[in-house]
Amino acid sequence: MLTRALTCLCLVAATPAAAELPDPVRAMIQAAIATGDEAKVAAVVEAARTVSPGDGAEIDALHETFLGARSVIAAVRRVQEQEAIRHAGPFDLWEGRGQIGAFHSTGNSSSAGVTAALDLERVGIDWRHKLRASLDFQESEGITTREQYFVSYEPRLQINPGLFVYALGQWDSDEFQGIETRYAVSGGLGLQLLAGDTMRLSVKAGPAWRHTDYTSGTGESRLAALAGFDFDWQIADAIKLTQDTDLVAEGGGTATAFFDANNTTLSFVTGLEADIIASLSARLSYAVDYDSNPPTGAETTDTLTRFTLIYDF
Repeated sequence: MLTRALTCLCLVAATPAAAELPDPVRAMIQAAIATGDEAKVAAVVEAARTVSPGDGAEIDALHETFLGARSVIAAVRRVQEQEAIRHAGPFDLWEGRGQIGAFHSTGNSSSAGVTAALDLERVGIDWRHKLRASLDFQESEGITTREQYFVSYEPRLQINPGLFVYALGQWDSDEFQGIETRYAVSGGLGLQLLAGDTMRLSVKAGPAWRHTDYTSGTGESRLAALAGFDFDWQIADAIKLTQDTDLVAEGGGTATAFFDANNTTLSFVTGLEADIIASLSARLSYAVDYDSNPPTGAETTDTLTRFTLIYDF
């Protein structure tokens, strides 16, 4: 309704009392304006200038009035969208994607199995919330060979287009790495280095605290440092490359070096996504989990190759 009203307004406002522009040319421009397509209007205006070179001022007036009306429409829509966000409830505005598929692993276990994940995101005016959960499970002849769980929640406050503050709460469990349960909390600053239509890159860093309960019955708590980056590259219309990395280095209370001898862990995930149909895509990913000081009997490095189907909702 708003678009139609402003389009009609621009047509009326751009019609001079004594028109010199030939009626067929005027009708052609007005028909293009009625579509609301800026590219189409520009093409028709260019053609009109060729057909009626002596009426350039009137043609330009029609075009400029149309562009002004489009600017008003865009501004009103932005205000309406922001008002809708401000009045949205805590369970509104969430978007997400679910993944299910298969994997092959090497390291502490060598097996094939199933994997599932859920990513939810809520984007506000200044705040962004991310909730992630995943599980990997394999059972062979009644014996579980892999059972890994992961949950994280990250609220983010955008201070300006390039700077944000983050908080992170994380829980994971992987008995085959000797970890009964592990909690981590962190907070710090991040930079949005790239924010284009096809390429996005952000980095973050801050202090952290972790508590780990091992399958051996022991446990420990440490101060740590967290650094991470998130990279997305839309290679083509239907193909996307993603890179997510979180590095946590425990420095026995000082956290001055990322690769401290006490315990450094690295989670490195690279994925390639391809669209299948509207909301369905396929993803091939490769993950490396590194622990510099694992429990006795566990290896330092696990790798995981996943092939999953993703449904966006």
